[in-house]
Amino acid sequence: MIGDLGARDATALAAMVAAGEVTPTELLDAALAAVEARNGALNAVVLMQEGVARRAIADGLPVGPFRGVPFLIKDLGVEAVDFPSHNGSRLLANTRYAQDSSIFRRMRATGVVTFGRTTSPEGGIGAATESAVYGGPTRNPWNTGHTSGGSSGGAGAAVAAGIVALAHGSDGGGSVRIPASSCGLFGFKPTRARLPDGPYAGEGWAGMAIDGFLTRSVRDTALMLDACEGADLGAPYWAPPLGRGHAAAISRPPGRLRVGICDTTLTGEPIHPEVAEAVRAAGKLLESLGHQVEPALPRADVASMMRAWTDIVAVGTALSIRSALKGRPLTADLVEGVGRGACAHAETLHPTRYLQAVGEIHDFGRQMAGFFDAGPDILLSATLAEPPAKVGRFSHATEDYVAYRTGPQGIFAYSPFCAVFNASGQPAASLPLGWSSDGLPVGIHLAAAFGQDETLISLCAEVERAAPWAGKRAPMAG
Repeated sequence: MIGDLGARDATALAAMVAAGEVTPTELLDAALAAVEARNGALNAVVLMQEGVARRAIADGLPVGPFRGVPFLIKDLGVEAVDFPSHNGSRLLANTRYAQDSSIFRRMRATGVVTFGRTTSPEGGIGAATESAVYGGPTRNPWNTGHTSGGSSGGAGAAVAAGIVALAHGSDGGGSVRIPASSCGLFGFKPTRARLPDGPYAGEGWAGMAIDGFLTRSVRDTALMLDACEGADLGAPYWAPPLGRGHAAAISRPPGRLRVGICDTTLTGEPIHPEVAEAVRAAGKLLESLGHQVEPALPRADVASMMRAWTDIVAVGTALSIRSALKGRPLTADLVEGVGRGACAHAETLHPTRYLQAVGEIHDFGRQMAGFFDAGPDILLSATLAEPPAKVGRFSHATEDYVAYRTGPQGIFAYSPFCAVFNASGQPAASLPLGWSSDGLPVGIHLAAAFGQDETLISLCAEVERAAPWAGKRAPMAG
């Protein structure tokens, strides 16, 4: 059954459970065996709670679309009574929660069997997952010398390695889509407020952060989104209501769409030639499916947006760290370099800068809304500007937080596409359509107008049918 976990998506595994071909206990045993066999090379699965998982099976699982399927939650946010968390940080190690978050309750109601957490960088502010609290970096199942991405890097590695068929993640600047691109998976960031944040958080990073999932199939993501969608009571943001839902959307073609293609960054700088070629190949694929594909470049102030993003996240990070310190000094044994640098940068900002930065993010969202209103239905680009980085390149050791984010070798140069759509709140997805010359995954990014999640996921499903990726699996996935 270990091989089946890697070869089948979660929908197929749930169907096997429903048909009596396999039991939830057998699937859990297989997942635990896969952790034992593969996690040593990856460092992706942490804080395992086997007893909690077995009790959930014994007590009777909810009858949902993923009943009996092993599942992992990210070790950042997604608060759950039975799952203590490090939140990627030595400062927050072994945090316990008095109640379950809304998103966890909705995921649990699908019938999944949650048995642990997956690694995340401290504060969730990295494009790689190399947090000190886990004793070392999380590695890519396709090549362990490379990163699995961040901040949902453990989730990406666990799914790509065949430990689980789907896993929870979250995305505040690409943190689902970057691991999806790095690990050859499907990752979808919904429209802002499509999923609940409460009750522990009113919003994440001024509304830019949202939960999501790492999967091997579009249908798994669609079913989980439908099960979890809808803001919780009192949420400060609102997403336009869905029509028939994500799962219904993938069962029908999206119709002929206008697709803007960008084989550079969104500000016109060149990207890695192999990645650019993958973008052009994806454009040809969409043309073959009947879509109108033409060059496009948004007229939006991306540089200003990224400065605002950087300041907002610095303030949020500083608030989290200072609250957890409870008056203790900010020392290297408790907080890694980038976190200390974020605190230092936040202290340089004028007290009014946070609200100014939020206003700049809102202005940028209107600029991107205008681009889609006057131009394409879909924007096609790369997910990352180059193939997955080597381990260590985005280490949190540096205290120069601003350069880490926006410098010439920083995360925004590496990932210039993803955060754009966290700022605008628009839905976006990474599809595993490209490969580098040395066999590493290259994600292709598709984005749509605010609220057009169903159109976007319908197109993703159409692409998946035309260019199936399920057969491409990391060597260690078995």
